[in-house]
Amino acid sequence: MSSEDREAQEDELLALASIYDGDEFRKAESVQGGETRIYLDLPQNFKIFVSGNSNECLQNSGFEYTICFLPPLVLNFELPPDYPSSSPPSFTLSGKWLSPTQLSALCKHLDNLWEEYRGSVVLFAWMQFLKEETLAYLNIVSPFELKMGSQGKMQRKAVQASPNTEPDFGGAAGSDVDQEEAIDERAVQDVESLSSLIQEILDFDQAQQKKCFNSKLFLCNICFCDKLGSECMYFLECRHVYCKACLKDYFEIQIRDGQVQCLNCPEPKCPSVATPGQVKELVEAELFARYDRLLLQSTLDLMADVVYCPRPCCQLPVMQEPGCTMGICSSCNFAFCTLCRLTYHGVSPCKVTADKLIDLRNEYLQADEANKRFLEQRYGKRVIQKTLEEMESKEWLEKNSKSCPCCGTPIQKLDGCNKMTCTSCMQYFCWICMGSLSRANPYKHFTDPTSPCFNRLFHAVDVNGDIWEDEIED
Repeated sequence: MSSEDREAQEDELLALASIYDGDEFRKAESVQGGETRIYLDLPQNFKIFVSGNSNECLQNSGFEYTICFLPPLVLNFELPPDYPSSSPPSFTLSGKWLSPTQLSALCKHLDNLWEEYRGSVVLFAWMQFLKEETLAYLNIVSPFELKMGSQGKMQRKAVQASPNTEPDFGGAAGSDVDQEEAIDERAVQDVESLSSLIQEILDFDQAQQKKCFNSKLFLCNICFCDKLGSECMYFLECRHVYCKACLKDYFEIQIRDGQVQCLNCPEPKCPSVATPGQVKELVEAELFARYDRLLLQSTLDLMADVVYCPRPCCQLPVMQEPGCTMGICSSCNFAFCTLCRLTYHGVSPCKVTADKLIDLRNEYLQADEANKRFLEQRYGKRVIQKTLEEMESKEWLEKNSKSCPCCGTPIQKLDGCNKMTCTSCMQYFCWICMGSLSRANPYKHFTDPTSPCFNRLFHAVDVNGDIWEDEIED
């Protein structure tokens, strides 16, 4: 190795190390060479897709994804002793999302660049071409179809370092003509399958977006402070950003209040909801366990075919068979009616407790014809009719009668004075104050000046068409 070549190589590697960070360029320790990772700048709203007639059976077939980042192209190189005076660098070019044919075309163009730069260092020119011109050179546009090259079925051909011609490489997917001649042994598509390629692309895109987010400054609209993205969190649907400290307090208050369905974006009228993963990242384990339990319970409550075991010591969810009113708890084996929550009673109507009579009557009166038939089937038409009659009677008695202070029998007053006699127990009582009267002298209650009903024996009594009122004495 001449001293000029040695010095040129050292200067070039030193320059690359100063231009690119450690993730983009790494110098090899044992040999004169290294590895560069080329991250391409994609157009906005760049889409990738997998055709529905893909040879590989994929769950993702026929789907389209919008991404911001693609995994880098990797250029591994080694500098021969007579570089750059005579020989070009030996290299391999690998990528996950480009086919072997597309990678071979890039290798061919790198050889042509060397011919242009022969006698001068060329690595920076290679890296600039790969970063800035790859998409245009391969005619890659959005949407870009992902394909796997069948490398095992192709004969790889060693390509010399000084080719005379470039392939005509048009179209995003590359040319399918004369693939045996186009495949370069330095081109490597290092991915196992199309499904793993999709997953790697989506994972890389998500990681890079998070990396970019963490390095930017955002204004939290709760505390109105500028925070780094690493101290913030955004809602996936609306992309509104808030600092983690404010969201943590907000989530904790809602969870303690049992409002697990209300972890919405704090932006007014924004319907975005925090994901369980975001909640878990911010709140403590004990509070997240409460959130997880309440969220599951509220989700089950919305399912029409899920009921809960009525036993207080159990309360586990039970799946209800369609058209069946019997539920059997898988934990305590309790068989119960899914309508009334009592022990299963077969085809017999559900029993109505006294507390539920009013609710049943109101529900029946407000129901449409379909719901009325359902209630009649559930409780029995006789039970419904009897309930309606009893409730009407009860309302009439409460409005038009008073209960005997001795035995509680309802008494209706049609006419006469305010001294009443119970038809059941024959007890005398005052209709005004409902107090019991002496059997020896029941009228003393109305003639005694100390009595609250003094001189009110005929109070509010209809006498010859006139209402008798108390005489007020000065």
